[in-house]
Amino acid sequence: MNERATFWSTKLGWVAAVGVGLALGLATALLLPESWRSPGGWLGGLVGGVRADARMSPGSPSTTGADAAAPTASLLVEDLPPDEARRLSEIIGRVRREYVEDVSADRLLDEAARGMVASLDEHSAYLDRREYEDIRRGTAGSYPGIGIEVIAEGEAIKVLRPLDDSPASRAGILAGDEILRIDDAPVRADVAAAIEQMRGPVGSLVRLTLRREGSAELVDVALERTKVEVHSVSGMSLDRHHGYLRIANFSDTTPADFEGHVQELRKVSPELRGVIIDLRNNPGGVLEAAVAVADALLDSGNIVSGTGRTADARFRLDARPGQLLEGVQIVVLVNESSASAAEILAGALKDHSRARLIGRRTFGKGSVQSVIPLGDGRALKLTTSRYATPAGTLINERGIEPDIELEASADRLDFGQPQLDAAVKAAQRELRQMWETRRRGDLPDTRTAETRRPRA
Repeated sequence: MNERATFWSTKLGWVAAVGVGLALGLATALLLPESWRSPGGWLGGLVGGVRADARMSPGSPSTTGADAAAPTASLLVEDLPPDEARRLSEIIGRVRREYVEDVSADRLLDEAARGMVASLDEHSAYLDRREYEDIRRGTAGSYPGIGIEVIAEGEAIKVLRPLDDSPASRAGILAGDEILRIDDAPVRADVAAAIEQMRGPVGSLVRLTLRREGSAELVDVALERTKVEVHSVSGMSLDRHHGYLRIANFSDTTPADFEGHVQELRKVSPELRGVIIDLRNNPGGVLEAAVAVADALLDSGNIVSGTGRTADARFRLDARPGQLLEGVQIVVLVNESSASAAEILAGALKDHSRARLIGRRTFGKGSVQSVIPLGDGRALKLTTSRYATPAGTLINERGIEPDIELEASADRLDFGQPQLDAAVKAAQRELRQMWETRRRGDLPDTRTAETRRPRA
């Protein structure tokens, strides 16, 4: 996963009004201050776990939601039954008066909101100001940091790759390096904590102690944090007939990055016959970005559909005519850490017989989270939809089975040198077989059509 937190866009919704309304109601009942502020804590799951998808509303990333939600909130206070308001008031009052240590009302209300939303499901969360700002900044495709992609491996944090033209790449950090210490503090297998330690203001310094792969020698590196431009797509030509594209996650810049790398592959390999799209360890990201990439690879038919309680939560997104890789065979690599938006892309390509999936069953996150602004810079990340693939498959907690399963030992994840990766080699062999089968006329061409109507 990336050193930054890449997440979602925002949208206004009725839940924002409910959240502000509940806060106003409790403030009235307890005679609390109007401005509730709490430092809160970093939600490790937002960085260290599976990222959720969010549906975007036009213009919403720049909207705080405070002014929009407040008028409606005052009306919804009446919807809270008096008994429930009294119960919450009594609990908070008792804690403030009798708990062994003094606890501010601000902290109690923040933690109560955090627990309430977290109890709904593992993907919903109450976001404090910093967490919300991280989400909004993450979708922009840049962040202040050193520019490395890391992963937990056993009890260690390892570098998957340094980002191009980043402080990490300029300092000579290599894929496979193990991070032992950050600013002289030991690092454990906690990706979220390591990411938090490596982030900081532009111009500030961070010192890493590394162990080079295959060596006992320790290397100390001092890096100056800068604004890192994140490109979630990387690629290379494997030979004159085959190319490799890796999508690390889905952000607002992914569709343009993907198209640029496809065009570059076309230039480098004019006789391009097959492309490997690597979605292993891709935790998801912005829903629209995954849909845009799928649209670029399909001529027609459904990409994904969603069902939920509100009108915005019910949607159907279809492909438009034209595709970037017409005439080119596609193999998609997946594993148990391919989740959410990555599963949307993989499911759409598989259901339309546009690509063959190789690897292991995907994570199985078939829900969509919307980030809904509240007042005073806070927000809710709330599950609002469950989605289905074009064939109507609901993948939540099930995942997507690959067409060809690989053993875990083949999943070396050598993103720095994909030509040496056993899974990439297996995908390349499959592309050759697909080309031969197609040449004999036994395999359909790469144009797509909707095969089955999605179930609502």
